[in-house]
Amino acid sequence: MTTDTIELRSFGHDDLPVIRQTLLDVHADAYADQMHDEFVQRFPWFVNHWGGHPGFSCVIGYDGDEPVGFAYGAPSEPGREWWREHVSPPPANPSTFAFSELMVRSNWRKTGVSEQLHEALLGDRPEALAVLLVDPGHPKVVELYESWGYRTVGNRQPFADSPNFGVMLRELDSLPTG
Repeated sequence: MTTDTIELRSFGHDDLPVIRQTLLDVHADAYADQMHDEFVQRFPWFVNHWGGHPGFSCVIGYDGDEPVGFAYGAPSEPGREWWREHVSPPPANPSTFAFSELMVRSNWRKTGVSEQLHEALLGDRPEALAVLLVDPGHPKVVELYESWGYRTVGNRQPFADSPNFGVMLRELDSLPTG
């Protein structure tokens, strides 16, 4: 398997009815060993929540007709950048893209697909910043995001049943070139 065979397709808010099941199927494969976890089981709610944003943006990678992974998010509403509590002084331009999900099916991990999806989703965003939450219990994932220019600025537990995530922020004009 090489990333040369991956076709990246972009989708928006209006496409959610068409791609929703694909996102759920990739999630079921990516989290097959954790489907007993109640927080993991809430993924369909998150798909609907993020897909309900008018600025929702999603990139799905395909090998032929087979979806191998996806990345999605949406712009934060101006003035509601929840990460601000972790950064002082705040940046001059706080416009933010909330990078919500990055998933790659188990057979495609460690092939470079995640970076392709990440770059395709964020490559031409007009916002100044990207923010994401990451489970600090997965240090290799944290290191991967750091290699893409993110830095940890704090911690946040957005739901009572969620992990206490690390808040990672990066400037979008600093996408690594490779």
